[in-house]
Amino acid sequence: MATPFKVLAVDGGGIRGIIPALILEAIEKRTGRPISDSFDMLAGTSTGGIIALGLTLAGEDGKPAKSAHDIVGLYEREGRNIFPPSLHAALHLEAVLGTKYDGVGVEQTLQRYFGEAHLKDALKPVVVPSYDIEKQMPIFFKSERAKADAEYDFLMRYVARATSAAPTYFPPEKVTTSDPLQYYALIDGGVIANNPAMCAYAEAIKMGHPEVLVVSIGTGELRHPIQYTDAVKWGQLEWLRPILDILMQGSSATVDYQLQQLLNIGGADQTYYRFQLALTAEATEMDDTRDQNIKHLMDITGDYLGQAETQDALDELCAQLIATS
Repeated sequence: MATPFKVLAVDGGGIRGIIPALILEAIEKRTGRPISDSFDMLAGTSTGGIIALGLTLAGEDGKPAKSAHDIVGLYEREGRNIFPPSLHAALHLEAVLGTKYDGVGVEQTLQRYFGEAHLKDALKPVVVPSYDIEKQMPIFFKSERAKADAEYDFLMRYVARATSAAPTYFPPEKVTTSDPLQYYALIDGGVIANNPAMCAYAEAIKMGHPEVLVVSIGTGELRHPIQYTDAVKWGQLEWLRPILDILMQGSSATVDYQLQQLLNIGGADQTYYRFQLALTAEATEMDDTRDQNIKHLMDITGDYLGQAETQDALDELCAQLIATS
């Protein structure tokens, strides 16, 4: 088997991005190298897009500016800046009064973390999806395209803000171009590709890599069933928040199914790994930044990483990453 082109894809999920960040920290510890040295392409949606961009951000010395451990710290330290507590949020009045958060906190956080770094400067090819609500089409920010055409090169912080502009949580992001009349009106990439693994796989094939190893990391599966007897009576307001979770979780599971059919999921030639844990009822909210919830997310991820099945998968994966780098 030829040396595979190694792709990392990270799902969306708000503050639950700490889950893939911890899994990636475990991979870094096992391989003894930065994530961007172990993979040939990174893709991420929403919070996963922030992770992918963060791990390909170059420092002044040309080496990765952030480790997976640093990304874990981002969620620990900046969660309440991104999702600031407010009376508006606490009363869940967003359906009437506008988005739950004004976006100022997330923009300030992204400014601190990404500064003036551009998409073209990513250490490895990176793909980040979003959706243009005016053009009614998906937009894929690609560092390789940014390198080839300055018109498609944007500040990383703008890309990160766009891919994480979850409807009802944050306002859309307007990304301008050199032509004032041509701009992007963008919302969270999770509405079209919450699990970007298939997008990344297609991109790798298009780039001319017939052998691809895909590592897909989720932000936890929601275990919050909606009873038929409740839903049958719901109207638009009742469906507003649950439908977003349903769409994102459903699309993520669909991509997982597709890649299981296309790639090898076991044995010596395994080419597809999916790391996904089950969430408890207390940990499903994507904007719950309370200290106890952050600790809970870290604890359940620690439990998941300690499972024999997860340990075996990580050992097999990291052996491949080391052997093919």
